[in-house]
Amino acid sequence: MRRGIRVSITILVVLLYVTSNHGARADEWEEGFFKANQAYKVGDFQEAIEGYLRLIRSGHGGGQIYYNLGNAYFRAGQLGRAILEYERAQILMPRDPDLNFNLSHARDQTRDAIEESRGFIETAFFWLKSFNLNELFWSFALLNLLLWAILIIRLFHKSEWLYYILLLILSSWFVAGLSFGLKYYWTSSDDRAVILQKEVDILAGPEEKDTVLFRLHEGTVVYLERSEDGWSLVRLPDRKRGWVKSRAVGLISGGSPVTSTSPHSSHRQPLPVQ
Repeated sequence: MRRGIRVSITILVVLLYVTSNHGARADEWEEGFFKANQAYKVGDFQEAIEGYLRLIRSGHGGGQIYYNLGNAYFRAGQLGRAILEYERAQILMPRDPDLNFNLSHARDQTRDAIEESRGFIETAFFWLKSFNLNELFWSFALLNLLLWAILIIRLFHKSEWLYYILLLILSSWFVAGLSFGLKYYWTSSDDRAVILQKEVDILAGPEEKDTVLFRLHEGTVVYLERSEDGWSLVRLPDRKRGWVKSRAVGLISGGSPVTSTSPHSSHRQPLPVQ
């Protein structure tokens, strides 16, 4: 009896500790988010940048954080890093109108006019860019439940209208599953990167003395093929390729932890058109 009481008390103490510790971390996170937003409001963009980066490093990098960080970089005159963070935010918030406007506005400031090519699959599954991975996963999971529910009902009750509902759900289930699979593949194999420096030389090889093939400017989106010894081999949509210092590019999906954590209270800062 006494042993059972001790176990219950121990479990209760542990639960209280975990709950209070989680609450303390949440309060600390909210305070950091508020301070970074306040720094942005008063024009201290470098302090805002450091605040948002601390939140991301601590595992609280939601779409809103990347969006605000992109705004702070843009106002600080760092176009390449602004576009990088906007692109990361768009992975999590693909339909956000303020984000899409700001990203388009930032892209208009870049010097290299390079259009991204679209393949057949990307054109056929045009709606994938409008949904993030979590949304497609839960849509597929919900349709899975509906499909099994209809199949179970049909074991006991067969009717024509139920048959047509089954066909409709089965078709939707197939499309949702295929969409989720493609989105997962594109997200996990995303090799897009952004030029972060004002101007960089793209070389024929991974050495300082190699031939300069062409130059790129900050904000240009390239594809990262591989990295070695501080150098990265990048490729443009038109198949031009060359080597650049790894510190001059930022990988959109792999450069920092991209998570779906969202703030309890967001503070939006849309950029005005200049």
